[in-house]
Amino acid sequence: MTDKPISYADSGVNIDAGDAAVDLIVGEAKRTHVPGVLSGIGGFGGLFSLKDALGDLGDPVLVSGTDGVGTKLLVAVAANRHENIGQDLVAMCVNDVLTSGARPLFFLDYYATGKLAPAHMAAVVSGIARACAACDCALIGGETAELPGLYAHGHYDLAGFAVGVVDRKKIIDGTRVSPGDAVVGLASSGLHSNGYSLARKVFLDVMGLKLDDKVAGRPLADWLLEPTRLYVRSIRALLQSGADVRAMAHITGGGLPENLARGFPSFTGARLDKKAWHEPAIFDVIRKGGPVAERELRRTFNLGIGFCVVLPASQAADACALLKQHGEDARVIGEVTAGAGEVVFA
Repeated sequence: MTDKPISYADSGVNIDAGDAAVDLIVGEAKRTHVPGVLSGIGGFGGLFSLKDALGDLGDPVLVSGTDGVGTKLLVAVAANRHENIGQDLVAMCVNDVLTSGARPLFFLDYYATGKLAPAHMAAVVSGIARACAACDCALIGGETAELPGLYAHGHYDLAGFAVGVVDRKKIIDGTRVSPGDAVVGLASSGLHSNGYSLARKVFLDVMGLKLDDKVAGRPLADWLLEPTRLYVRSIRALLQSGADVRAMAHITGGGLPENLARGFPSFTGARLDKKAWHEPAIFDVIRKGGPVAERELRRTFNLGIGFCVVLPASQAADACALLKQHGEDARVIGEVTAGAGEVVFA
Protein backbone atom coordinates (compact mmCIF):
# COMPACT_ATOMS: atom_id res chain seq x y z
CA MET A 1 0.00 0.00 0.00
CA THR A 2 1.12 3.57 -0.72
CA ASP A 3 -0.28 7.02 -0.19
CA LYS A 4 1.02 8.19 -3.57
CA PRO A 5 -1.92 9.07 -5.86
CA ILE A 6 -2.33 6.88 -8.93
CA SER A 7 -2.91 8.64 -12.25
CA TYR A 8 -4.51 7.52 -15.49
CA ALA A 9 -1.01 7.58 -17.00
CA ASP A 10 0.11 5.06 -14.36
CA SER A 11 -2.48 2.63 -15.76
CA GLY A 12 -1.11 3.10 -19.26
CA VAL A 13 -3.34 5.84 -20.72
CA ASN A 14 -1.64 9.16 -21.46
CA ILE A 15 -4.19 11.94 -22.00
CA ASP A 16 -1.44 14.43 -22.83
CA ALA A 17 -0.21 12.19 -25.64
CA GLY A 18 -3.74 12.02 -27.03
CA ASP A 19 -4.02 15.80 -27.01
CA ALA A 20 -0.66 16.08 -28.73
CA ALA A 21 -1.75 13.62 -31.41
CA VAL A 22 -4.89 15.64 -32.14
CA ASP A 23 -2.81 18.81 -32.45
CA LEU A 24 -0.62 17.09 -35.05
CA ILE A 25 -3.52 16.10 -37.31
CA VAL A 26 -5.75 19.18 -37.16
CA GLY A 27 -3.99 20.85 -40.08
CA GLU A 28 -4.07 17.69 -42.20
CA ALA A 29 -7.81 17.33 -41.67
CA LYS A 30 -8.51 20.98 -42.43
CA ARG A 31 -6.93 20.61 -45.86
CA THR A 32 -9.58 18.03 -46.78
CA HIS A 33 -12.54 20.31 -46.06
CA VAL A 34 -15.15 20.74 -48.78
CA PRO A 35 -18.34 22.84 -48.93
CA GLY A 36 -20.58 21.58 -46.14
CA VAL A 37 -18.01 21.17 -43.37
CA LEU A 38 -19.05 23.15 -40.30
CA SER A 39 -16.70 21.81 -37.64
CA GLY A 40 -13.10 20.78 -37.27
CA ILE A 41 -11.36 17.90 -35.53
CA GLY A 42 -11.69 17.81 -31.75
CA GLY A 43 -15.40 18.24 -31.06
CA PHE A 44 -17.81 15.60 -29.86
CA GLY A 45 -19.23 15.21 -33.36
CA GLY A 46 -18.39 16.31 -36.89
CA LEU A 47 -20.89 18.77 -38.35
CA PHE A 48 -21.74 18.76 -42.04
CA SER A 49 -24.33 20.88 -43.83
CA LEU A 50 -26.19 18.94 -46.50
CA LYS A 51 -27.70 22.14 -47.86
CA ASP A 52 -24.25 23.61 -48.49
CA ALA A 53 -22.91 20.42 -50.07
CA LEU A 54 -25.71 19.06 -52.23
CA GLY A 55 -26.37 21.87 -54.66
CA ASP A 56 -29.25 21.07 -56.99
CA LEU A 57 -29.86 17.43 -56.05
CA GLY A 58 -33.64 17.01 -56.17
CA ASP A 59 -34.01 13.95 -53.94
CA PRO A 60 -30.72 13.25 -52.14
CA VAL A 61 -30.11 9.82 -50.64
CA LEU A 62 -27.27 9.24 -48.18
CA VAL A 63 -25.08 6.18 -48.69
CA SER A 64 -22.83 4.98 -45.85
CA GLY A 65 -20.07 2.43 -45.58
CA THR A 66 -17.67 1.21 -42.91
CA ASP A 67 -14.63 -1.05 -43.06
CA GLY A 68 -11.13 -1.72 -41.77
CA VAL A 69 -7.75 -2.76 -43.12
CA GLY A 70 -7.52 -6.27 -41.69
CA THR A 71 -4.23 -8.07 -41.14
CA LYS A 72 -2.43 -5.86 -43.65
CA LEU A 73 -1.79 -3.86 -40.47
CA LEU A 74 0.47 -6.66 -39.22
CA VAL A 75 2.66 -6.21 -42.30
CA ALA A 76 2.81 -2.44 -41.75
CA VAL A 77 3.82 -2.98 -38.12
CA ALA A 78 6.46 -5.60 -38.99
CA ALA A 79 7.93 -3.36 -41.71
CA ASN A 80 7.51 -0.20 -39.60
CA ARG A 81 5.89 1.49 -42.60
CA HIS A 82 2.66 3.32 -41.82
CA GLU A 83 2.54 6.22 -44.26
CA ASN A 84 0.13 4.61 -46.76
CA ILE A 85 -2.05 2.40 -44.57
CA GLY A 86 -4.49 5.30 -44.16
CA GLN A 87 -5.20 5.22 -47.89
CA ASP A 88 -6.17 1.56 -47.55
CA LEU A 89 -8.69 2.51 -44.88
CA VAL A 90 -10.25 5.32 -46.91
CA ALA A 91 -10.31 3.28 -50.12
CA MET A 92 -12.08 0.33 -48.52
CA CYS A 93 -14.91 2.64 -47.47
CA VAL A 94 -15.25 5.18 -50.29
CA ASN A 95 -14.91 2.61 -53.07
CA ASP A 96 -17.84 0.72 -51.52
CA VAL A 97 -19.97 3.88 -51.28
CA LEU A 98 -19.07 4.70 -54.88
CA THR A 99 -20.71 1.53 -56.24
CA SER A 100 -24.17 3.08 -55.67
CA GLY A 101 -23.20 6.07 -57.76
CA ALA A 102 -22.71 8.20 -54.65
CA ARG A 103 -20.23 11.02 -54.21
CA PRO A 104 -18.33 10.62 -50.92
CA LEU A 105 -18.96 13.60 -48.65
CA PHE A 106 -17.13 12.97 -45.41
CA PHE A 107 -15.08 10.40 -43.52
CA LEU A 108 -14.36 9.50 -39.90
CA ASP A 109 -11.67 7.19 -38.57
CA TYR A 110 -11.09 5.10 -35.44
CA TYR A 111 -7.51 4.48 -34.32
CA ALA A 112 -6.90 2.17 -31.36
CA THR A 113 -3.58 1.16 -29.84
CA GLY A 114 -2.04 -0.05 -26.58
CA LYS A 115 0.26 2.91 -26.02
CA LEU A 116 -0.23 6.07 -28.05
CA ALA A 117 2.76 7.49 -29.94
CA PRO A 118 1.61 10.87 -31.31
CA ALA A 119 4.05 10.98 -34.23
CA HIS A 120 3.15 7.42 -35.27
CA MET A 121 -0.56 8.16 -35.15
CA ALA A 122 -0.03 11.41 -37.05
CA ALA A 123 1.70 9.48 -39.86
CA VAL A 124 -1.28 7.15 -40.16
CA VAL A 125 -3.87 9.94 -40.07
CA SER A 126 -1.83 11.99 -42.54
CA GLY A 127 -2.27 9.12 -44.99
CA ILE A 128 -6.00 9.13 -44.28
CA ALA A 129 -6.16 12.87 -44.95
CA ARG A 130 -4.23 12.61 -48.23
CA ALA A 131 -6.57 9.88 -49.44
CA CYS A 132 -9.65 11.88 -48.45
CA ALA A 133 -8.33 14.89 -50.35
CA ALA A 134 -7.74 12.70 -53.42
CA CYS A 135 -11.45 11.75 -53.28
CA ASP A 136 -12.73 15.29 -52.58
CA CYS A 137 -14.03 13.87 -49.30
CA ALA A 138 -13.71 15.72 -45.99
CA LEU A 139 -12.09 14.19 -42.93
CA ILE A 140 -14.33 15.70 -40.26
CA GLY A 141 -13.60 13.65 -37.16
CA GLY A 142 -12.61 10.40 -35.57
CA GLU A 143 -11.70 8.66 -32.34
CA THR A 144 -8.37 7.78 -30.79
CA ALA A 145 -8.42 5.02 -28.17
CA GLU A 146 -5.50 4.04 -25.95
CA LEU A 147 -6.23 0.53 -24.68
CA PRO A 148 -3.31 -0.88 -22.65
CA GLY A 149 -3.48 -4.62 -22.26
CA LEU A 150 -5.59 -5.12 -25.35
CA TYR A 151 -2.98 -4.51 -28.06
CA ALA A 152 0.59 -5.80 -28.21
CA HIS A 153 3.38 -3.23 -28.10
CA GLY A 154 3.51 -1.24 -31.35
CA HIS A 155 0.27 -2.70 -32.68
CA TYR A 156 -2.88 -0.79 -33.54
CA ASP A 157 -6.20 -1.17 -35.34
CA LEU A 158 -8.03 1.06 -37.78
CA ALA A 159 -11.66 1.40 -38.79
CA GLY A 160 -13.32 3.98 -41.01
CA PHE A 161 -16.76 5.30 -41.84
CA ALA A 162 -17.74 7.16 -45.01
CA VAL A 163 -20.96 8.92 -46.00
CA GLY A 164 -21.82 9.84 -49.58
CA VAL A 165 -24.83 11.15 -51.47
CA VAL A 166 -26.63 10.35 -54.70
CA ASP A 167 -29.80 11.66 -56.28
CA ARG A 168 -32.49 8.99 -55.89
CA LYS A 169 -33.14 8.85 -59.63
CA LYS A 170 -29.43 8.18 -60.25
CA ILE A 171 -28.93 5.33 -57.76
CA ILE A 172 -27.06 2.43 -59.35
CA ASP A 173 -28.34 -0.82 -57.91
CA GLY A 174 -27.85 -3.44 -60.64
CA THR A 175 -31.53 -3.98 -61.35
CA ARG A 176 -31.19 -2.88 -65.00
CA VAL A 177 -28.36 -5.31 -65.78
CA SER A 178 -29.22 -7.66 -68.64
CA PRO A 179 -27.49 -10.42 -70.63
CA GLY A 180 -25.14 -8.97 -73.24
CA ASP A 181 -24.01 -6.03 -71.12
CA ALA A 182 -20.25 -5.54 -70.98
CA VAL A 183 -18.14 -5.88 -67.84
CA VAL A 184 -15.37 -3.28 -67.73
CA GLY A 185 -12.59 -4.01 -65.25
CA LEU A 186 -10.32 -1.41 -63.67
CA ALA A 187 -6.90 -2.66 -62.65
CA SER A 188 -6.03 -3.02 -58.99
CA SER A 189 -2.74 -1.82 -57.53
CA GLY A 190 -2.08 -5.29 -56.11
CA LEU A 191 -3.61 -7.15 -53.20
CA HIS A 192 -5.40 -4.02 -51.94
CA SER A 193 -6.57 -4.91 -48.40
CA ASN A 194 -7.96 -8.43 -48.66
CA GLY A 195 -6.60 -11.93 -48.28
CA TYR A 196 -3.64 -10.97 -46.10
CA SER A 197 -4.08 -13.83 -43.64
CA LEU A 198 -3.63 -16.29 -46.52
CA ALA A 199 -0.89 -14.23 -48.18
CA ARG A 200 1.08 -13.95 -44.94
CA LYS A 201 0.75 -17.70 -44.32
CA VAL A 202 2.09 -18.50 -47.79
CA PHE A 203 4.94 -15.99 -47.82
CA LEU A 204 6.07 -16.02 -44.19
CA ASP A 205 5.16 -19.49 -42.94
CA VAL A 206 5.22 -21.80 -45.97
CA MET A 207 7.88 -20.10 -48.11
CA GLY A 208 9.83 -18.73 -45.13
CA LEU A 209 10.40 -15.33 -46.72
CA LYS A 210 11.34 -12.09 -44.99
CA LEU A 211 9.68 -8.79 -45.82
CA ASP A 212 12.86 -7.45 -47.41
CA ASP A 213 13.35 -10.52 -49.63
CA LYS A 214 12.90 -9.92 -53.34
CA VAL A 215 9.78 -11.45 -54.89
CA ALA A 216 9.08 -11.06 -58.61
CA GLY A 217 11.60 -8.24 -58.79
CA ARG A 218 10.45 -6.22 -55.75
CA PRO A 219 10.88 -6.46 -51.98
CA LEU A 220 8.01 -8.46 -50.54
CA ALA A 221 7.06 -5.52 -48.27
CA ASP A 222 6.61 -3.28 -51.33
CA TRP A 223 4.16 -5.75 -52.84
CA LEU A 224 2.23 -6.20 -49.63
CA LEU A 225 2.07 -2.52 -48.64
CA GLU A 226 1.10 -1.11 -52.02
CA PRO A 227 -1.92 1.06 -51.10
CA THR A 228 -5.43 0.22 -52.25
CA ARG A 229 -6.39 2.19 -55.36
CA LEU A 230 -8.91 5.03 -55.07
CA TYR A 231 -11.42 4.95 -57.92
CA VAL A 232 -13.60 7.92 -56.94
CA ARG A 233 -12.51 10.63 -59.36
CA SER A 234 -12.31 8.39 -62.44
CA ILE A 235 -15.69 6.74 -61.79
CA ARG A 236 -17.32 10.09 -61.07
CA ALA A 237 -16.01 11.33 -64.41
CA LEU A 238 -17.58 8.31 -66.10
CA LEU A 239 -20.92 8.91 -64.39
CA GLN A 240 -20.86 12.59 -65.30
CA SER A 241 -20.19 11.70 -68.94
CA GLY A 242 -23.72 10.30 -69.24
CA ALA A 243 -22.66 6.67 -69.66
CA ASP A 244 -25.48 4.23 -68.91
CA VAL A 245 -23.80 2.56 -65.94
CA ARG A 246 -26.04 -0.25 -64.72
CA ALA A 247 -23.94 -1.79 -61.95
CA MET A 248 -20.61 -1.36 -60.21
CA ALA A 249 -18.63 -3.61 -57.91
CA HIS A 250 -15.70 -3.06 -55.58
CA ILE A 251 -13.67 -6.28 -55.73
CA THR A 252 -12.74 -6.99 -52.12
CA GLY A 253 -12.98 -10.13 -49.95
CA GLY A 254 -14.65 -12.84 -52.00
CA GLY A 255 -12.96 -11.68 -55.20
CA LEU A 256 -14.73 -11.45 -58.52
CA PRO A 257 -16.93 -14.54 -57.95
CA GLU A 258 -18.66 -13.08 -54.88
CA ASN A 259 -18.62 -9.36 -55.66
CA LEU A 260 -19.22 -8.81 -59.36
CA ALA A 261 -22.78 -10.13 -59.58
CA ARG A 262 -23.86 -8.80 -56.18
CA GLY A 263 -27.07 -6.89 -56.91
CA PHE A 264 -27.54 -8.36 -60.40
CA PRO A 265 -31.04 -9.62 -61.24
CA SER A 266 -31.42 -13.23 -60.10
CA PHE A 267 -31.49 -14.56 -63.66
CA THR A 268 -28.10 -13.11 -64.65
CA GLY A 269 -24.46 -13.92 -64.08
CA ALA A 270 -21.21 -13.13 -65.85
CA ARG A 271 -18.58 -14.79 -68.00
CA LEU A 272 -15.06 -13.38 -67.65
CA ASP A 273 -12.10 -13.81 -69.98
CA LYS A 274 -9.09 -14.33 -67.70
CA LYS A 275 -6.76 -13.44 -70.59
CA ALA A 276 -8.34 -10.00 -70.95
CA TRP A 277 -6.37 -8.40 -68.11
CA HIS A 278 -2.92 -8.43 -66.57
CA GLU A 279 -2.56 -10.33 -63.31
CA PRO A 280 0.20 -8.86 -61.10
CA ALA A 281 3.05 -11.33 -60.61
CA ILE A 282 2.52 -11.48 -56.84
CA PHE A 283 -0.61 -13.58 -57.27
CA ASP A 284 1.21 -16.29 -59.19
CA VAL A 285 3.81 -16.45 -56.43
CA ILE A 286 0.98 -17.11 -53.96
CA ARG A 287 -0.59 -19.63 -56.35
CA LYS A 288 2.62 -21.67 -56.64
CA GLY A 289 4.13 -20.95 -53.24
CA GLY A 290 1.25 -22.36 -51.22
CA PRO A 291 0.27 -23.97 -53.39
CA VAL A 292 -3.20 -22.41 -53.43
CA ALA A 293 -5.97 -23.81 -55.63
CA GLU A 294 -7.33 -21.55 -58.34
CA ARG A 295 -10.83 -21.52 -56.88
CA GLU A 296 -9.43 -20.42 -53.53
CA LEU A 297 -7.35 -17.68 -55.16
CA ARG A 298 -10.36 -16.32 -57.05
CA ARG A 299 -12.58 -16.17 -53.97
CA THR A 300 -9.87 -14.58 -51.80
CA PHE A 301 -8.00 -12.05 -53.97
CA ASN A 302 -8.90 -9.51 -56.66
CA LEU A 303 -6.29 -11.05 -59.04
CA GLY A 304 -5.65 -7.68 -60.67
CA ILE A 305 -9.17 -6.23 -61.00
CA GLY A 306 -10.10 -3.81 -58.23
CA PHE A 307 -13.36 -2.35 -59.52
CA CYS A 308 -15.91 -3.27 -62.19
CA VAL A 309 -18.45 -1.30 -64.21
CA VAL A 310 -21.34 -2.90 -66.11
CA LEU A 311 -22.90 -1.00 -69.00
CA PRO A 312 -24.28 -1.66 -72.50
CA ALA A 313 -21.73 -3.30 -74.80
CA SER A 314 -22.14 -0.44 -77.28
CA GLN A 315 -20.72 1.99 -74.70
CA ALA A 316 -17.85 -0.14 -73.44
CA ALA A 317 -15.11 1.19 -75.74
CA ASP A 318 -15.92 4.83 -74.98
CA ALA A 319 -16.06 4.06 -71.26
CA CYS A 320 -12.63 2.43 -71.33
CA ALA A 321 -11.20 5.37 -73.27
CA LEU A 322 -12.56 7.89 -70.76
CA LEU A 323 -11.34 5.90 -67.77
CA LYS A 324 -7.87 5.63 -69.33
CA GLN A 325 -7.84 9.41 -69.70
CA HIS A 326 -8.31 9.57 -65.94
CA GLY A 327 -5.41 7.25 -65.20
CA GLU A 328 -7.11 3.86 -65.07
CA ASP A 329 -6.04 0.68 -66.81
CA ALA A 330 -9.58 -0.15 -67.95
CA ARG A 331 -10.62 -2.85 -70.37
CA VAL A 332 -13.55 -5.10 -71.24
CA ILE A 333 -13.04 -8.30 -69.27
CA GLY A 334 -16.31 -10.12 -69.88
CA GLU A 335 -20.05 -9.96 -70.37
CA VAL A 336 -23.27 -10.48 -68.49
CA THR A 337 -24.93 -13.84 -69.14
CA ALA A 338 -28.05 -15.70 -68.11
CA GLY A 339 -26.94 -17.64 -65.09
CA ALA A 340 -28.47 -17.09 -61.65
CA GLY A 341 -25.63 -15.01 -60.21
CA GLU A 342 -22.84 -17.35 -61.26
CA VAL A 343 -19.52 -15.81 -62.31
CA VAL A 344 -17.49 -18.13 -64.55
CA PHE A 345 -13.99 -17.75 -65.96
CA ALA A 346 -13.44 -18.64 -69.61
